[in-house]
Amino acid sequence: MKRYVILISGRGSNMESLLDAGLPGACAAVISNRADAAGLAFAASRGIVTHVIDHRGFASREDFDSALAAEVGRHAPDLILLAGFMRILTDGFVRRFEGRLLNIHPSLLPAFPGIKTHAQALAAGVRLHGCSVHFVTPALDGGPIIAQAAVPVQAGDDEASLGRRVLAEEHRLYPRVARWLLEGRLHLVAGRAQLVGEIAVGGALHVPQTE
Repeated sequence: MKRYVILISGRGSNMESLLDAGLPGACAAVISNRADAAGLAFAASRGIVTHVIDHRGFASREDFDSALAAEVGRHAPDLILLAGFMRILTDGFVRRFEGRLLNIHPSLLPAFPGIKTHAQALAAGVRLHGCSVHFVTPALDGGPIIAQAAVPVQAGDDEASLGRRVLAEEHRLYPRVARWLLEGRLHLVAGRAQLVGEIAVGGALHVPQTE
């Protein structure tokens, strides 16, 4: 059976959606860089091994990532899922797990990388916002896009209301993409996401919003 590791920094709602999805694999561990991450308690309640590697205890990003990579590698995962993991990973970490490292970002990349994406979308006046699942590369939020889901920006939206609708799509989309990789249908080939058995549009699968 294939194995996956989830990295979190906070409440872990995307982690919960992954664990509830019945993925074709076993969650080997949930790892956080914060001891107070609420998601750790949820993972432990499911009988999943949890670890904390506090980034504040390391002199550099490289030292932290070296310790994180050692812990992740100890579980021999086929897939590593970033689920609200609020750390910028070093090139060395990314290269070690290249092709097995996924992230979900709350915007329709390449629009609005980084943080405060809902505020960025509202300020730009876009009509559509959403989320993207992508392979992680050394470029921040710049890896090959695998799939996206869009939501309309409604009159009167603020960051909170828009964020709730986007998050609902994140919870639907991320497990679907994780399943593709665990089933051996999704690969990173020559810097592009290659998906077997789905129709790609513009280099990414665009998944319609649920009703």
